[in-house]
This record gives sequence, C-alpha cells and structure tokens, in this order.
Amino acid sequence: MSMTSLTTEKSPVWHPFTQMKTALPPLLVKRGDGVYLELEDGRRIIDCISSWWVNIHGHSHPKIARAIYEQALKLEHVIFAGFTHEPAENLAKRLLTHLPGRLSKIFYSDNGSTAVEVALKMAIQYWHNSGQARTRLLAFDGGYHGDTLGSMSVGRTAPFWEPFKSMMCAVDTVPYPITWDLDTQAEEREQESIDCLQRLIESNPSAYAAIIIEPLIQGAGGMKFCRLEFLQKLQRLACELGVLLIYDEVMTGFGRTGDWFACSKSQTTPDIVCISKGITGGFLPLAVTVTSDKIFNGFYSDDVSKTFFHGHSYTANPLACAAALASMDILEQSTESFLDAEKLNRTAAAEFLNSQNLIKDMRFCGTITAFEVTTSDGNNYFDSIGSVMRQKFLDRGFLIRPLGNTLYLMPPYCLTNEQRLEIFANIADVIREIA
Repeated sequence: MSMTSLTTEKSPVWHPFTQMKTALPPLLVKRGDGVYLELEDGRRIIDCISSWWVNIHGHSHPKIARAIYEQALKLEHVIFAGFTHEPAENLAKRLLTHLPGRLSKIFYSDNGSTAVEVALKMAIQYWHNSGQARTRLLAFDGGYHGDTLGSMSVGRTAPFWEPFKSMMCAVDTVPYPITWDLDTQAEEREQESIDCLQRLIESNPSAYAAIIIEPLIQGAGGMKFCRLEFLQKLQRLACELGVLLIYDEVMTGFGRTGDWFACSKSQTTPDIVCISKGITGGFLPLAVTVTSDKIFNGFYSDDVSKTFFHGHSYTANPLACAAALASMDILEQSTESFLDAEKLNRTAAAEFLNSQNLIKDMRFCGTITAFEVTTSDGNNYFDSIGSVMRQKFLDRGFLIRPLGNTLYLMPPYCLTNEQRLEIFANIADVIREIA
C-alpha cells in the first residue's frame, strides 16, 4: 500500500480543526526547505503562514537541526523537578534580555495553550496565597487563547467551544478596539473598551484576578489589530485598579510585530507573558510563562500549600531548549529580517492589491499583513470563501489558510522580496477570479 493511499483513505490519524467527513484528503509533505514545502507528488509550495506561525526561519534550518543533534548526544531529557540543565538556564537568561526589566522568572511548559493555562492559574493562586479569593477573569471579545479549559474560558467568544460552556471559568469579556489603516475612530473604540473594563472592576473590585489580552494582534479570531497606545492605556488601568495584566504573546513573540515582543514594541510591562509558537523555530514543542518577582514572591513561602503545583513530563526539555537557543542566535544575528518586513509588505500590497474592490480594512503590523475579502456572508469565520481561496492558492503553489473571509500572511523571515511580490501578485489574481 502506498503512502498516498494510507494517508488519504485508511489513515488512523484524526486531524486538528478538521471536519474529517467533508475534508479533502491531507497533502503528504516529504520535506521542508526554507520557505518551501515539498509534497509527495513533487510540487513545491511556499509556506506563507509559517505552518501555523511557528517556522519563523523557514523549514529545516541547519543551525537549529545541528543544535538539537549535538544536545541529543549529551542529554535528551531529565525530570525538571529537583534538577536543571544548562540549556534551560541559558535560555531563561537569554529570553529575559529581550523582555521588560521587571519580568524576571521563567516557568517552562510545552505549548501555547498550556502557557496561558499556567498564567491563569498563577494569577488566581497569587491572590489566593495572599488571602483574596479573586477568581473572575477579564478578556476581550474575539480572543483566542488555546484549547485547554482555562484558555478556552478566556477565549469563550470563539465559535468553537459551545459544548464546553458549562465547564468554563468565570470570565467577563469586553470589546477589543479593532483598528486598521486609515481608521479615524480608533480612540473612540479604545475608550469604550477602557470604560467597560473600569465599570466591571469597580462594580466588584475584589472579584477580578487578571485581564488577559493578545497584544497588538488577535490571531485566530481574525487577525484583528489594536494600537500600541491602547496597551499603554490598559496597563495604566490595570495598575490603578489593582488587577494583574497578562499578555498572550504566543503568536506575537519573536519578531512578528516588528519587534522582539509586542510588550517591547508598545513599551509596556505586563505582570505575566505567555510565549510559545516561534520559540524553537518550529522544531520542537516548548513554551514559557514569564512573570515578575512580585508574582513569584507570592508563592515563595515556608508553607508548602502555597507551592505552584503545576508541571509536565517534558518540562524544559533540553532538546527544545537547545533549539530555542539556536533560533535566538539566528534572530539576534539578522534582526532586519523582521524589522524591514512591514515596509516591504506595504510596498507589495500597494503594487498589487490597492485596486481590488473586494478588499477592505487592510492592515499591517511587523511581518503580518491582513485584510477582509468582502462577500455576501459578511465578516464570518465560517464563510465558505475561505476554503475556496485556500484551494485556489494551493493550486498556484502557496499555503495560505484564510480565517473565513479574513486573508492573512505570516511568512518565514527567510522569504525573499521576489517571493513576497510573487505571493501578492497571486493573491491579486485569485481575488480577481472570485470577484
């Protein structure tokens, strides 16, 4: 039996975010090389979304592969309770050099959902340890923070979680102040969000443990942008009203917004930051939740009941830490790969997309470009135009996975400008086809 028939007809694999009955057979990938994925039939397609946003340097980067190999010859894994190792210690120190100075403690886990779960548990137990039963959380409409129970709770407005609503944590949501190029009402929407938060907190000041936000960009919820000025207002509010502030930087970290992190770009310092996705350059699962001495000291006690009882078998896996250190080497040696991306994306969009009547709310942030393709269905995650566009792009040799009628690009940093122009030109052609 060929690999093709096994994959398409008799595979035991259940794929994520996929209705298995109606989905087309999955494409078999033989290898990756930079921005390209090579399929079994010999086609090479450009990965325009970094394979769910993780392969920031492209595929099969030799420096990261070599670092994993060399680490595997020394130590592949060790229990992280009562033990440590150099890759974990070195990575923690390196990460902190690119984060605001008040952040000082690194807690390891292994994926973005779990990094958020850790942050929520930290926030709630921090108040519990100080004698306050603050168990409610504040989040933003349209947010997506992962698929575990706590992360689903703060992303409760996503269209996926209806069967689990009765099990979710206590969360109140407020409007996310969405903005785009040429938007003239951003400040009014920001003030609406701030006013909503203030009313909720002041109505029950001892109830709320934390506010969580995807800073600058809501990812899976539709690549919705907010301004850095809003994050500054949000930090001031959280500080004034005594509520912890959590940044979910699982997607925005490691250059995606045009700076190392959204918190550094916005010159804000949350109490807790969640990081994953691009941390290992797409090679191995790894995540961190970063916090301050203030939060850490809320658990630092002779009382064993104040311990943060959370951990995973593969916490701080040495191979993953080695991959992350190699990825950081690459980023530190070529920051222009993400610093210049927004300017290049704007130029390419102006050349190919400005005349397209179906496009609205064009927006750019760092390496990310997004816009809506207007249809009769309106702005809808389940808009069928998304799957139509996805297939048309694949037929042309591009992996672009629209979120309903929201089309976005988040390519690896090794993308050449010639390849960038090719992508935008083909997007324009596809939009003309469906007009």
